Amino acid sequence: MELAGKVAVVTGAASGIGRAIASALAARGCHLGLADLNEAGLAETAASLGSGVRISLHRLDVADRDAVAAFPAIVTATHGQVDILVNNAGVALGGRFEQVSEADFDWLIGINFHGVVAVTRAFLPHLQQRSEAQIVNLSNIFGIIAPPGQAAYAASKFAVRGFSEALRNELAMTDSPVGVTVVHPGGIKTAIANNARVPAHVDPEEERRQRTHFAAVLKMPPQQAGEIIVRGLAARRPRVLAGTDAKIVALIERLMPVRYWQLLTRLGLA
Repeated sequence: MELAGKVAVVTGAASGIGRAIASALAARGCHLGLADLNEAGLAETAASLGSGVRISLHRLDVADRDAVAAFPAIVTATHGQVDILVNNAGVALGGRFEQVSEADFDWLIGINFHGVVAVTRAFLPHLQQRSEAQIVNLSNIFGIIAPPGQAAYAASKFAVRGFSEALRNELAMTDSPVGVTVVHPGGIKTAIANNARVPAHVDPEEERRQRTHFAAVLKMPPQQAGEIIVRGLAARRPRVLAGTDAKIVALIERLMPVRYWQLLTRLGLA
């Protein structure tokens, strides 16, 4: 897929992987509609991209159904078309299932999964009008394995994976011009772990250990992940594993789909 001259919408573009994806797309001449709740972060992303492509910035809560439904008309009024949709917006939530309140669980699912579905539903008719188009949905390595303490997050990322694969197969059956890429990043050094919501009654020492653990395993620079993802998008790959750790873990899960966690623990990868 030739990216120069295309128009891409990227959610969660104010920082981290979203900003890196925007940068990689802009470097290839792709015009951008960037969305996030963090308007200051969006402005920083836009400033980092330089000139040469058309950029519009949009404050958007992907969990707000009305705002999402109105969003495509706003983007097309500026750009005239949409060729690529990157569903990157997401949040994290620590704690074991019994520690996580129903409200917090629903909050995470509303953003990480229902947000992906709602934004996809809103933009799909516009993408269908293009000669070629691509949807890129960010799952996670926790959409392949499900570690303890990540019940809500893993549930959302497994859901993104299942939704993406079913949608891809449905679109292929109708000879749609729209392809679907699902991305499973490994340990990407972003602020998502530090910004994770933690239940109030989680032991502070347990919380400290978890944050220390994630600080140690989140190693790949977002810029590198963004390049991997955009190369996968351009190749219209159905699945992108971003990082050697993601590839190793995915292989272990394939070989040991039930007992992978025991092996990962013994290998010191958990």
